[in-house]
Amino acid sequence: MSGMLVQALAGVFSPVSLILIVFGVSAGILVGALPGLTATMAIALLVPFTFGMAPVHGLVMLGGIYAGAIFGGSYSAILINTPGTPSAIATTFDGNPMARKGEAYRAIVTATLSSVIGGLIGVAFLIFLSPPLARASLKFGPPEFFWLAVFGLTIIAAVSPRSTLKGLIGGVIGLLIASIGIAPIEGAVRYNFGTVALQNGVSLIPALIGFFCIPEVLRMVEEGSAENKPVIPYKRQKHMVRRVFFAFIRKPVLIVRSSVLGTLVGIIPGAGGNIAGLLGYNEAVRAGKNRERFGKGAWEGVAASESANNAAVAGALIPMLTLGVPGAPPAAVLFGALLLQGMRPGMDLFTAHGEVTYAFMLSLILSNLAILPLGIVLGRAAAKLLQKIRIQTLAPVIIFLSMIGSYSIYNNVADIYAMIVTGLVAHALRKAGFQAGPIVLGMILGPIAEQGLLQSMLMGRASGSMVTMFFGRPISLILIVLTVVSVAAPIIVNRRETRGKGGALKALHAVEDGSESPAPDSPESASDSPESAAAAAAEPAGNGDPSGEVQS
Repeated sequence: MSGMLVQALAGVFSPVSLILIVFGVSAGILVGALPGLTATMAIALLVPFTFGMAPVHGLVMLGGIYAGAIFGGSYSAILINTPGTPSAIATTFDGNPMARKGEAYRAIVTATLSSVIGGLIGVAFLIFLSPPLARASLKFGPPEFFWLAVFGLTIIAAVSPRSTLKGLIGGVIGLLIASIGIAPIEGAVRYNFGTVALQNGVSLIPALIGFFCIPEVLRMVEEGSAENKPVIPYKRQKHMVRRVFFAFIRKPVLIVRSSVLGTLVGIIPGAGGNIAGLLGYNEAVRAGKNRERFGKGAWEGVAASESANNAAVAGALIPMLTLGVPGAPPAAVLFGALLLQGMRPGMDLFTAHGEVTYAFMLSLILSNLAILPLGIVLGRAAAKLLQKIRIQTLAPVIIFLSMIGSYSIYNNVADIYAMIVTGLVAHALRKAGFQAGPIVLGMILGPIAEQGLLQSMLMGRASGSMVTMFFGRPISLILIVLTVVSVAAPIIVNRRETRGKGGALKALHAVEDGSESPAPDSPESASDSPESAAAAAAEPAGNGDPSGEVQS
């Protein structure tokens, strides 16, 4: 064992491996930042170049691309409100509002640090807890996937803080869009309106670009073309890395909870970083004291999303390396790369090819550490570039890249039309007060819920007990309890807040009627004094940020 670790360390810290790690992370960040160009595509394109490489060199480069691409999606999510990868969907909720307030650099630093921490925690799980976690992932069957999707749909309340009703309607719209095409079990064609192009349904990536990118471009054109102002106001902020780091120290549970949750979601085959990021964001909102700040530029939302989706990278590799069951599409491509190198995942991978396997896992530590300087430098350059580019130039470029990204997934022109149509629909829905988050959430979780439900019903009929199939499995019971808690918690909190506001309103009416008067030493009387009024006017308004930074 010790001999394998020594060989693994020698392979990772060789000059060629270090250069390939830096190259892979840089290339991954650039690919992930472009809407539509996913980590799966980047890894698949570079797999042929690893044929002539040593197994260690090829795997460390592909691992760097995977980690860098998942992080790179945060750039476009923050700067242009478009997730570069599906994993960055939740980053748009607070990342772009921060950028529009002049805090683009702060949002990028927050995303970078949280990605590094989340990635390292995920790698720790990969190295030390791979076998038991992989065996646990095999216990997920159709009933568990169904309840996981139902639990995920409860996130709608968190991603639509302005109006839960409109969020639920948006989730239903997403479910309806997800039902277009061939049914997953019986194979019937649904809602294709007689067109062959819709038989496979609406692809997720073009829909993501349409729902997030097109409305944002139209908003920028409407608001900024007349004034000729920059798209994202950039303000130079000193010591931002140190300030964000100390903010993380003051809230360690936020990062650790999101990272662990992201890792656990990542090991579930088919879940992926998009669900991990959304669940991490949802738990951050539920645990937050000032929930009204989320969706308006809360750094906690960016940190929770990015730490969760980057931890899911290592989580997806756990079942792939130990059982040969990829947890996400990029991990499936890496599975193919292992087979091309003559390495079959399983126990033999850790015995016959132990030095290469441990070198690959250790290289993920270096890849996440490389994200720290590369992510901050490239992110600051991107934010400054947007400061100089005007909307008249940027809008056509974004539309062009969106069309390229939509077409490149399946080389299908129909995906471009789908992107345009969903974009126009999303723009109209935004005017009516509907957000894109719940719609996309319904699209992601709809197929998982439908397939899990139908397969569970078939399994229940075969076993003779439908109730036992849905409610008699341990993991299903845990997910049901989490779903009930997730639904009930906001209702209870809202009722308490309503009662508290009602009591305060009654006290205010009593004071106005003269029936009560605040005591001289009470907060009400103190706030009316000239000295306290002057102090309140002089005090800068913040948003409760533990870093103590003044909001713009």
